[in-house]
Amino acid sequence: MTALTTRYPRAAGAALMAVAGAIQALTFAPGPLPDGLLALAQVAMLAILARRQLAAPSLRQALRDGWVFHFACYALGLYWLYVSMHDYGGLSAPLAVAGVLALSGFIALFPAAGGVLARWLAPLTADAGPPRRLRAAIAFACGYIALEWVRGTLWTGFPWLNIGYAHVDSPFAGWAPVLGVYGVAWLAAFAAAGLAVLWRPVDAPRDPRQGVAAALAIVAALAGWGMSRIEWSRPDGAPLRVRLVQGNIEQSQKFDPALMEKGLLQHMNQASMPPGPGEPAPQVIILPETVLPVFQDQLDPRAWSVWRRIAEERNATIVMGVPLHRVVDGRDRYTNSAVAFDGSTSVEALRTGEVAMRYDKQHLVPWGEFVPPGFHWFVRLLDIPLGDFDRGDVRQAPFDIDGQRLALNICYEDLFGEELLPAIRPAPDGAPGASILVNISNLGWFGDTWALRQHLQIGRMRTLETARPMLAATNTGLTASIAPDGRVLAEAPPMRMTALPVTVQGMAGLTPYVRTGNSVIMGLVAFGLLALVATRRRTVQA
Repeated sequence: MTALTTRYPRAAGAALMAVAGAIQALTFAPGPLPDGLLALAQVAMLAILARRQLAAPSLRQALRDGWVFHFACYALGLYWLYVSMHDYGGLSAPLAVAGVLALSGFIALFPAAGGVLARWLAPLTADAGPPRRLRAAIAFACGYIALEWVRGTLWTGFPWLNIGYAHVDSPFAGWAPVLGVYGVAWLAAFAAAGLAVLWRPVDAPRDPRQGVAAALAIVAALAGWGMSRIEWSRPDGAPLRVRLVQGNIEQSQKFDPALMEKGLLQHMNQASMPPGPGEPAPQVIILPETVLPVFQDQLDPRAWSVWRRIAEERNATIVMGVPLHRVVDGRDRYTNSAVAFDGSTSVEALRTGEVAMRYDKQHLVPWGEFVPPGFHWFVRLLDIPLGDFDRGDVRQAPFDIDGQRLALNICYEDLFGEELLPAIRPAPDGAPGASILVNISNLGWFGDTWALRQHLQIGRMRTLETARPMLAATNTGLTASIAPDGRVLAEAPPMRMTALPVTVQGMAGLTPYVRTGNSVIMGLVAFGLLALVATRRRTVQA
C-alpha cells in the first residue's frame, strides 16, 4: 500500500478523500452508524479534508480534494433521489444515476470552494506557529460555512446534508437556539480544523500552543452542553391531543386514477376510527401532504361532505394536505396547501378552498413543484404530476385550534429553518406566534431509504432552534412527535399504515435564533473573512 501511495500520490489522495467523504455521508442520521458516533465521525472525516486542503501545495489541489470529498459524500448521502427519478419519475436507470451524480458534483463545488478560500487566506505549513494554526482553523470554518450558506440559498437553495445535522445529539447542539444550524456547523468545522492543525512533522518540536484551536472547540462543546440545560421556552395553554395519520400509500398508486379512490377511502377510515382502548379522543387529526391527489374542486362534493361529517362525528379539527385551485383577482392560482376544518365548515368552503385556516407552501421544490427557467425539457422527461405551483406568502397566520397555534410547513420546507421563523414571531398586529410546528410530507417518493431518517434529524434541529415541539405527519414515515429539546417522544414505524396518538404541549417564548435568524452567525462569518482578508498579506509574508 505504501509503495502504491508513493507511486500514485494523486490517486491515493483522491481515494482517501472519497472514502472520508463517503463515511461523512453516514453521519446525518442513525443507521448504519449509531447516533452516539455521528458527531465524532463527522468531525474526524472533515478533519482529514481540512488537513488536505489547508496544507495543499496549490489552490487547484485544494479544490480537487474538496470536490472529491463532497462529491462522494453527496452521491452516497443523496442516493435516494434515484428512487424518485427512476422508480416514480420514469427516468431510465442511466439517466437517473446521471441526475444524482450531476447534482452531487454541482453542489460539491460550494463547500470545496470554501476550503479553497481558507487555503488562500491561511495556508498551513509545517513550520507554522500557533497563531497561524489558529488562523487556519478560523479560516476553514468561516470559508466552509460561507459557501455552505450560499449552497443553501442560491437558486432557492439545497442545504440537505448540512454538517450541523450530524450534531443534533452532540454538545454543539446546545448552540442551536442561539446560532441555528449554521452556527452548529461552524463549530463542527472549527473543531475539525482544530484537529487538522495539530499536524506536524515527526521531527518538529512539540508546542502545546498548537492545540489552541482544538482546546477552544472543547470549550465551545462544554458551553453548548451547559446551554442545552437552559429552558428557552415555557408551556403555553393546555396540551393538545393529536392523531397523526400515516397512510403508507404506495407512490406508484397515489396518482393512479384507478386507485385514487382506494387511497382516499383509506385516509377517511384512519381519520374516522374511534380511539383505541385507553386512548383519549383526538382534538386534532393531522394527515400527510397531498392526501387528495387532485385539486379540491375536482373532488366530488359528496366526498367533501364525508370529510366534514368525519370531523363532526369525531368532534375534531382535521388538518390535511391538498393541492388547491382558486381564482384570485381574476387569475387561476394553484398551490400545494394544507387546510384545517371542523364539523361547522361548509362543503362549499371546502370545495372552493376558501377555508378560514389555510397554509400555502412558500418554498417550492424545483422541477417537482415549479419549473426553473430553461428546464422544461427536463420536466418533460419525468412522469411526476403537479409540477407548477404558485408560492404562498412569507408569513401566514398559524392555525388557531383549541388554544394552540399550529405553524404548518410542507415537505422539505423545514429544511430552511430561517423561513419558519416569521410564523413563530408575533404578528405585526401583536398576535402571538406559533406554539407548535407541524410538518406534513409525502416521502413516498423516496421509498424506505435514508431520506426518511435524515428528514427526522432535520425536524429535530428545527425544534432545538425554536424551542417549539414539532409534529410530523407523513405518508410513509417517519411520522413523529418531537419535543422542544429535540427528543423524539413518539415515532411510527416507517412503511406501515398506522395512526399515532400523541399529546403535545404548546410553548411560548423566543430563542435568540428565532429573534435574529441567521444574521448573527453569518455576520460573524463575514466579519471573520474580512478580517482574514485584511491581514492576509502581512500574515503570508511573515
